[in-house]
Amino acid sequence: MAETSGTGERGGAAVLPSIDALAQDAALAGAIAAHGRTRVIAELRLSVAAAREGLRGAAAVDPVALRADILARVLREVDSGLSLKRVFNLTGTVLHTNLGRAPLAAEAVAAMADAAGASNIEYELESGGRGERDDHAARLIRELTGAEACVVVNNNAAAVLLALNSLARGKEVVVSRGELIEIGGAFRIPDVMARAGARLVEVGTTNRTHPGDFANAIGPRTAALMKVHPSNYAIAGFSSAVSEAELAGIAHSAGIPLIADLGSGSLVDLRRWGLPHEPLVQDVLAAGADLVTFSGDKLLGGPQAGIVVGRADLIAKLKKNPLKRALRVDKLIMAALVATLELYRDPERLAARLPGLRLLSRPADEIRGVAERMAGPLGAALEGVASVSVVDCASQIGSGSLPVDRMASFALRIEVVGPRKGSATRLADLAARLRALKVPVIGRVQEGALLLDCRCLEDEAGFVAQLARLRG
Repeated sequence: MAETSGTGERGGAAVLPSIDALAQDAALAGAIAAHGRTRVIAELRLSVAAAREGLRGAAAVDPVALRADILARVLREVDSGLSLKRVFNLTGTVLHTNLGRAPLAAEAVAAMADAAGASNIEYELESGGRGERDDHAARLIRELTGAEACVVVNNNAAAVLLALNSLARGKEVVVSRGELIEIGGAFRIPDVMARAGARLVEVGTTNRTHPGDFANAIGPRTAALMKVHPSNYAIAGFSSAVSEAELAGIAHSAGIPLIADLGSGSLVDLRRWGLPHEPLVQDVLAAGADLVTFSGDKLLGGPQAGIVVGRADLIAKLKKNPLKRALRVDKLIMAALVATLELYRDPERLAARLPGLRLLSRPADEIRGVAERMAGPLGAALEGVASVSVVDCASQIGSGSLPVDRMASFALRIEVVGPRKGSATRLADLAARLRALKVPVIGRVQEGALLLDCRCLEDEAGFVAQLARLRG
């Protein structure tokens, strides 16, 4: 029995062809051969359903055009591939949260592929018994940070959650008001603390907090002091904060630990490559912090992960928490993290091998050269539609790292031609066409133009190869 479109409606929707009739159209033969009949039929159902909604109340419809539109949609969807794909990040934000943050090193990608099958993620090869997955990264993390022990979870928010839930559930944690940050997606430190079962005690003011504020807030139910690095904003002017060393002294005098949330966290001094300074994990530990949490996919340059380092007795409590199992990383993330950490053992070649650091430290003259080489091919592809010029601009690190610091860069400035009226719409359409390329190109709109910051453009041949699809 033939499958119909099931319209049962009057007007335009009545002209919808049946699924079976559409499936037999010669236009879909190649798609069925490449992707299978089941996949194509599923897309046909979705396309017909969308057409039905669009035709509700329509009085007159061209059935030939309607059929062509349905088939075109099916072909577009089955050929689109996976929704998660590589993109050209030309936004000017190197560690872009929405674009996957740090690009992985070749060594990390190879390690993930190697571990994709059976691996000894929780198997001890020497004894033949059960192993601990964090042990794969523990030796390297201890070596690089000087910490006694560590635990790895799926992101820094999870690291903070696990630390607070393990050490302060049902008790109080003292934090400066100026450090009650909100990160992307409206996740806030007070909310994470509440979910961890800890009670927030705010001290000081938004712009100034003093050592005495913390000391006076400690009571019988205080479980820890907490220092939060304001990674995605900066307070300037009449302001003061309490250092990790001062907080550690206050906490230890009261017999409680200091938890430091670094957010991004760096293992190397970025000033070596001409970049602004970011607090080092090992320095915060040396200052007296008992636990330090930081991310694996920001300045560290690895996969998404949250790392907690510090005192062995406190880390042991985190590992015994049932939440640890819910927050652990899988074998692929662990493989990529270990491979990334290995690169830090060769600091002389780190900038060349770690993509995030390489892009952050890329010389402006080199970026200018990329922009100048790309201006001609892009201008030819957009002839009659837009003009292309090379302009200086400023890149940023991103993902909450050093939010007020900028790096000199160069961009391709694209301005649509034609009347001023409607130019914003034409520019948005052009940006959408760039995003619709096989490898989407993502820039930023600024001052009436589309800017493609060339700091992160390394695959020049791949970029140029698909520009022909923009013509017309």
